[in-house]
Amino acid sequence: MRGWRITDSVIICIPTFKRPKMLKRLLDAIAALETGADVSVLVADNDAEGRAGLDFCLALGELSLAANGTYRPDRGIAQVRNALIEYALMTGARFIAMIDGDEWPQKDWIDQFLETVHETKADVLQGSSLLGHGEAADGHGDIRRPTGPVATLQGAGNLLIRRSVVEEMAAPWFDPQFRLPGGEDQDFFVRLQRAGKRFAWCDEARAHGDVPESRANLAWLLRRSHSLGNSDMRVLLKHRLATFRIVIELLKILGSLLLSPFAAVILVVSPNRRAVPLQKLCRAAGKLSAMFGARYKEYAVTHGE
Repeated sequence: MRGWRITDSVIICIPTFKRPKMLKRLLDAIAALETGADVSVLVADNDAEGRAGLDFCLALGELSLAANGTYRPDRGIAQVRNALIEYALMTGARFIAMIDGDEWPQKDWIDQFLETVHETKADVLQGSSLLGHGEAADGHGDIRRPTGPVATLQGAGNLLIRRSVVEEMAAPWFDPQFRLPGGEDQDFFVRLQRAGKRFAWCDEARAHGDVPESRANLAWLLRRSHSLGNSDMRVLLKHRLATFRIVIELLKILGSLLLSPFAAVILVVSPNRRAVPLQKLCRAAGKLSAMFGARYKEYAVTHGE
């Protein structure tokens, strides 16, 4: 039996940056959603110069789901997410859904989220992201978990957030210091954890994605691993989490630096696994560099169109 109310309202927030083709694919998928909820769409273009997303939304006119398209000149993933939250709070929507511009949802995406949020009473839910690679070990695997409560979430690309959650937070909701390096989502989740908010996963609320050609190579995977390690450590240091957490991270770094090179040699003949130790090595290096104040600016580069 459906647990959510047909009067539930959801505003779908989309950050975009120089990807008009992907934005069109996403908006087409949103237009095809099958839901009885009251759904609206908000697009924030983070490209102050080219404005491809803004121009695309304006060209769609009043019939477009993206007629509420907004434009903010401040560059950075944290800034564009903050712009979306700011405008979303001006609406009466009870829930805020966030989906990245390089993804597209299944037709029952919103209904699955609403069903699970009312069943679990969670404050923030994450849906699964399917890249068509299953449990691939090369860094391009699907991001999935069983439906139900979880301790933390993995990213802001496929979320449903109760409006009350961000209303209770002080702005900026996503820390601008992570605007180009990334990690703004993990910082957001840590703040919510400390505020006692509840998380859940909804495997049925699925979004699909693909891997741009510029990411389909070992070099990008290693840079990505370095970036994740760098941002994860910066979040850890920002919140000054317990000393034992720092000690554990240092032991992980040391273990990766010592063991990963040997594992890389052993797995060199395994196409599906040989990148894993190198990724662990780069992630450890990213964490170590963060401890010395270095920042890796992953979102300074655009992938896809």
